[in-house]
Amino acid sequence: MLDLSPKETASLANTIAVACAPLGGQHAARKLADELGLSWLGIVKPQQIRDYPILLYMDDEGLALQLTGKGAPGPVRAEFVTGKMGYRREHGGGTGQLVARAVGLQKTKAQLHVVDATAGLGQDAFVLAGLGCRVTLFERNPVIHALLADGLARATLNAECAEVIARMNLQAGSSIDWLQKAEPNTVDVIYLDPMFPHRDKAALVKKEMQVFRQVVGDDDDSGQLLAAALTCARYRVVVKRPRKAPAVAGPEPTTRIEGKSSRYDVYSIKALPA
Repeated sequence: MLDLSPKETASLANTIAVACAPLGGQHAARKLADELGLSWLGIVKPQQIRDYPILLYMDDEGLALQLTGKGAPGPVRAEFVTGKMGYRREHGGGTGQLVARAVGLQKTKAQLHVVDATAGLGQDAFVLAGLGCRVTLFERNPVIHALLADGLARATLNAECAEVIARMNLQAGSSIDWLQKAEPNTVDVIYLDPMFPHRDKAALVKKEMQVFRQVVGDDDDSGQLLAAALTCARYRVVVKRPRKAPAVAGPEPTTRIEGKSSRYDVYSIKALPA
């Protein structure tokens, strides 16, 4: 299941272990440790762990990434039913949301097939699926992939989320391999949100970013990913960037949609269907 180089696999094994809370699914957690080739610590308290900076932790709410040691922030998990995504599902801005505008949902009533090639915790994919898109998700980091799979599985049990989750299809492996083999016009829109080298210390305030930096690192092949996406998207490729960050190496975007902290670089190929 590990879609990483031997060096990356060794680094991951030294950084993350799998553990379980007393009320977590111990059997499932231990099986996951075996699949990922990570150490299994059994039932532990994250505050008391010193040998690993991060745990892939199964508790009564599902699978999470948890920083260890005293004073560590709370868990990070893929969550679609409650919290920010639950609120956004109930009170979101519809097709006026920045990601929806970037994908072009204000310009078409067709059900678009979107490939989210760098899915992460699936938040943008969930927004697009909630607006009617059929979304194929790729997340090549096996730890983040496991988190996302767990979040999607839990969300299917919620009546209000199940219809949205049914439009989300999580695939294994690397999107760049899939894109390079795909025929032209394979999908309508390809969405990219690559990690990039951060030098802004303020960006490390969010606990999600603290964990992601240690687990995922930077996407050094984002230019290659963009090039592959442009060869098989039918209508457009959308790249999410921090607002002041440089564009991904490659052609200039056709247009940009800016928010307060992020922007969307849009590479138009042809007009969306009316």
